Amino acid sequence: MSKLNKKQRLKIYNDWRNGNKSLSVISSEIKLNRSTLQYMVNLIDRHGIEIYDKSKELFTKEFKEKAIVRALTGNNSINQLSLDLGLRSNGILYNWIREYKKNGYNVVIKKKGRHSVHESEEAIPNIAQRFREADPATRRRKLEIAYRQCLRKKTKRLGSETSQEIAQAVTELRQEFKVSLDYIFTVLAQNKDLPLIARSTYYNIIKSKDKPKRKKPGFLSRMKEIFDYHQRRYGYRRVAMQLRKEGYAVTDRAVRYWMHKLKLKGRRRNKRKYSSYKGTIGKIAPNLIHRGFFAIRPNMKWYTDITEFHLNGQKLYLSPILDGCGGDIVSYSISRHPDMNLVMSMLNKAFAKHKALNACIFHTDQGCQYQSRVYQRALKLHGITQSMSRKGNSMDDGLMENFFGLLKTEMFYDQEYKYHNLEELTQAIEEYIEYYNNERIKSRLKGLTPIEYRDQALVS
Repeated sequence: MSKLNKKQRLKIYNDWRNGNKSLSVISSEIKLNRSTLQYMVNLIDRHGIEIYDKSKELFTKEFKEKAIVRALTGNNSINQLSLDLGLRSNGILYNWIREYKKNGYNVVIKKKGRHSVHESEEAIPNIAQRFREADPATRRRKLEIAYRQCLRKKTKRLGSETSQEIAQAVTELRQEFKVSLDYIFTVLAQNKDLPLIARSTYYNIIKSKDKPKRKKPGFLSRMKEIFDYHQRRYGYRRVAMQLRKEGYAVTDRAVRYWMHKLKLKGRRRNKRKYSSYKGTIGKIAPNLIHRGFFAIRPNMKWYTDITEFHLNGQKLYLSPILDGCGGDIVSYSISRHPDMNLVMSMLNKAFAKHKALNACIFHTDQGCQYQSRVYQRALKLHGITQSMSRKGNSMDDGLMENFFGLLKTEMFYDQEYKYHNLEELTQAIEEYIEYYNNERIKSRLKGLTPIEYRDQALVS
């Protein structure tokens, strides 16, 4: 501000105060920094133009030290504190702080006259040396001030420090003052206002910084492609299996980590069950499965049931046949009514595809359709043995229940908005069954699709 005299300063202030000129315009005219001008008008506003009547002040060591400590430990900005103290320039306090730290957290009053380079170097020993030379109380105070300054630099304000920031500040103090960790923790613990972390936490943070960061592997883009292609139907195990099938050397754990990191979350099941049980209205067959659901060859164990879809106040019913060998859907029918036509249409499609069914056990629940004479006669004509779950034991038909849960989770629940009518829903079910049979790999089948496993089992 030495470029301006008192008269010029007063004119600038009046132009700004009266709204004649903005500080930006004045700054451009006189080629002076805007922040400097802002500080000047604020200073005059606070203390009056008489603040510049004084000759250049010589501040005492005590005054400087109090100002510096307030700046480093208080909540006010350095500009605000400079205004409070009536300093003519906002750079004065910044210079004091810089010199204070440079001189080992000591205020040094400069003597008048020039000094040789040799004298200057001798006059300012390093921080660690000055720290060791000070008395214990002074050493503690210097360490606390330096600690507060480190945290302010990292967090902008006190009171919001993280464990990482505190650990970093402690490490900087160790390097700066050349003291032990025990000494720093002991000093800081004596002041309850200073934020501190446990010693174990400090060591954990330091160790974690030394660990090399996990590099992103090359399979990530393909992993996301698989996840997106299967429309969130694959969890980490199935994604990992597909990657290994394609030649990537990955573990389930690695895929789980990166899927979690990239927030790739699969769909969760929501159980809702349709029941066709109407009591005993026909012949009840014995349970021949006894929850031994799986078969070593295709067409040895079949399962069926009916599930219900609700859409816009309307209902749609699906009746599939599931093979106990590879879990493939042998045949299915879709209708708006859960009647005998639904079940018989499914049976006729299955019989058209598979002729030799003499060794097949066909398992269902005790639904009214499966107790009907028409249904039971059709099974006998093709040499199929009928089996039924026990009353009230849904898990006796667990394989079918599992498929329905999977189907609805992956293409219906929370996706009802996609389908505007029952025709669109019917098409979506048909597409899903095609996808399930031919594209969706299974862990139980060692990464094969149901159709691939069926074909393999028929050959062996």
